[in-house]
Amino acid sequence: MDAIEEYGLAFPPKVQTILKKLRRIIKKSAPDAVEGMSYGMPGYKTNGKPLIYFAAYKNHIGLYATPKGHEAFAKELARYKQGKGSVQFPLDEPMPYDLIERIVALRVKQNAEKAGK
Repeated sequence: MDAIEEYGLAFPPKVQTILKKLRRIIKKSAPDAVEGMSYGMPGYKTNGKPLIYFAAYKNHIGLYATPKGHEAFAKELARYKQGKGSVQFPLDEPMPYDLIERIVALRVKQNAEKAGK
């Protein structure tokens, strides 16, 4: 069992399922991403640069894709509570997996462009 699996075990089964699905989405969209724990949450890097982080809380899932990862989806993210580079998806609403997948894909592209690839 790795650190990200252990992290998920601290949460109720419903939240564990969400965290596992987020991990699968990120690994599918960014198969070359380096995975690890950063800032006490699962984090991913591509081309040596931060890609995305996520974390579970009592009432929401926090997604941290940096400000650039959120700007392109401002309209779709407008209904969610946000901070600079972060968004909160309430646990009592359906998780917008398609949107999250598109955010990850954009971040992969942004990191590749930064790296000149």
